Formats: sequence, C-alpha cells, structure tokens
Amino acid sequence: QVQLVESGGGLVPPGGSLRLPCAASGRIRRLNAMDWYRHAPGKQRERVATTTSRSETNYADSVKGRFTISRDNAKNTLYLQMNSLKPEDTAVYYCHADIRVAFTTKSYWGQGTQVTVSS
Repeated sequence: QVQLVESGGGLVPPGGSLRLPCAASGRIRRLNAMDWYRHAPGKQRERVATTTSRSETNYADSVKGRFTISRDNAKNTLYLQMNSLKPEDTAVYYCHADIRVAFTTKSYWGQGTQVTVSS
C-alpha cells in the first residue's frame, strides 16, 4: 500500500514562510510527476506547482516567484517552500503523485495540511 503524508502546515503571518514536506511510502518502484494542489473554502481546487521525474517545474501564476517545488527522490519526498505568504494563500494543501507500483502507474493523494495566513 502506498501512502502520501503531508506535514508542515500551520498559522503564519502575512509575509511569512512555510515549508511543506510530503513523504511517500510503500511499494514504490518509481515516482513520476508530483504536484501540490490547494483548496480554499468557496473556491475550486487549484494546482499550485508540478515537478516531473526529471525535476522540471511549473507553477500557477498566483504563486510564481514566491513558491518553490522540489523533490528528493532518494527520500521519496516532495517539498513546497512558500515565501511571502499572503492571506489568499490560505487553503488546505494536498500532495499528489503518479507512482509506478508493480507493473502499473497509479494516482495517489495525501490527506492534506491546513495553511492559514493571518495576522
């Protein structure tokens, strides 16, 4: 069984920073593309950032220049470094990954971690 577990969320003042790790565990043969999504109350879920297996990255316009996605394949861990946080970044942040398990590739989601930006 493969699991994704996010951590690192919390309450931070505007302009602050947080780093979210997402650890993958289980019978993993290969981590392919990995993403961070967020879901704020009353809004649609938004893809925040993506990193490919070759560590190519892309970002939503709303976070470009402030957020950085990275991965440590040796540790099966995805990260999201969030700087210059704004109140509109408040949301539940979810880790997503396409993971090769045995002879197939499946999509997995973490349980989410709450980020609240407020003074």
